[in-house]
Amino acid sequence: MDLDTTLVDALREALRLETGHPVALVETHISWVLLTRTLAFKLKKPVCLPFLDFGSVQARKHFCDEELRLNRRFAPALYIDVAPVCGTRDAPHIGGEGTPIDHVVRMRRFPASSLLLDLLETGRLEPAQLDGFARRLAVLHENAERATTVSGFGGPERVFHAVTDVLAALRAQGSDSRLDAVDAWVREQGRALHMAWTARQQSGAVRECHGDLHMANVVLVDGALTPFDCIEFDPALRWIDVMSDVAFLTMDLKAHGRRDLAFRFLDAWLQHSGDYAGLQVWRFYEVYRALVRAMASGLGPRGPQAAVRPDYLACAAQLAQQPGDDARLMITHGFSGSGKSSVASQLLCAAGAVRLRSDVERKRLHGLGPLARSAGLGLDIYGAEATRRTFERLRACARDALLAGYPVIVDAAFLRSAERQRFRTLAAELRVPFTILDCRADTETLRRRVAARDAAGTDASEAGLAVLERQLVSHDPLEANERGLVIEVSTQDLVDIARIAAHWRAAAPGL
Repeated sequence: MDLDTTLVDALREALRLETGHPVALVETHISWVLLTRTLAFKLKKPVCLPFLDFGSVQARKHFCDEELRLNRRFAPALYIDVAPVCGTRDAPHIGGEGTPIDHVVRMRRFPASSLLLDLLETGRLEPAQLDGFARRLAVLHENAERATTVSGFGGPERVFHAVTDVLAALRAQGSDSRLDAVDAWVREQGRALHMAWTARQQSGAVRECHGDLHMANVVLVDGALTPFDCIEFDPALRWIDVMSDVAFLTMDLKAHGRRDLAFRFLDAWLQHSGDYAGLQVWRFYEVYRALVRAMASGLGPRGPQAAVRPDYLACAAQLAQQPGDDARLMITHGFSGSGKSSVASQLLCAAGAVRLRSDVERKRLHGLGPLARSAGLGLDIYGAEATRRTFERLRACARDALLAGYPVIVDAAFLRSAERQRFRTLAAELRVPFTILDCRADTETLRRRVAARDAAGTDASEAGLAVLERQLVSHDPLEANERGLVIEVSTQDLVDIARIAAHWRAAAPGL
């Protein structure tokens, strides 16, 4: 698409003269971005595409205002204001007197090296930063406005047609044999997930989200990963299921070869959102997001970067071809301080699994966040009734995840044989393999770890030394008929996560 670049070229020169420094230009398929040393000026292209209309000055002004409003929800430190462009196309100036001939979104500039994509590709991403982002995103989703069912947003027809529209756009860009298989899978899933989408819509899972949450739209600002550049031009693309927002980032991590980080991010988001029911639509949304990126890659300007983009269509095809019967159930077993959560957090990344933590779900049932402290609140979160409700919740969420086709790790002490039996029965009902991960450490190590954890106060568990001492004298040892289901691991030694993952993957269904 050839566009008249007179205005953007003149603005670039005006900013160069004003600042006394070169001004960089970054181009996307819908915008030009001018970069000074400290600021970014985003000018929308006067384009009309199937999914947006920036054809008039008034339309571009409206969508500049929307961009500012919407992105301040996520990145208030980045978005400054919307400024008029006055003068003429040959001699423009930002602000000042005269009738505006266009508008720009003015932002605080950040280095490209601080983008999540660059952090990942250069090995500078700290996994804890991704965990923090997942927590903040869960809060943003929780506080976002819910769509009404009458809006149609997030309904089965809207979701299905959004994907088939992208498939049609990809076919228009060129023939590719992989599209046929993906198209067939999408149509089959459209029938299978109809009731799931309806339930998600009615439960309030459809909210005003980001809508374009790939790794090039997340940046490290003041030490925290922060989303920016959300969808402003089409409400239907941001009023979506929260799981569609999550799926964009997890898909992009997978497309860049980091499936482990995708499951780590999902784990952190689920711990704070509790939205395990969303797993039934997660893979569909990942395929959709891969198709969206494939389409956007075809629309964008050609250049050196195009050659290094992942093959998103290949990613979509691979996700659609993944077996839906990878479900298997593991429960952990061990005293407080035995390293169950540490091993489980590593294993879920290696095995591509979903984890449920009893410490987190126990608090959720009492309206507490994962790291909140119940002490002093008058809550009995470790009593018999609270424990019964906790394990009911764990079982229900594990069932959701298993029915969605994912391996599941239930991270709890499981020191009572009746509790273990209920989950073994669940596995038998669903005809999936059942495994017990038995984590062990000597008593002094257990006491030292629990004391250190209590002092730090940075873990979801509130099981202190008194709880550990009760466990040591009152528990149900593993029984003979459970021994064949056990993977033993000493957490005082170097833990071989790859070996555990392989052993778990080889487990056969059993009653």
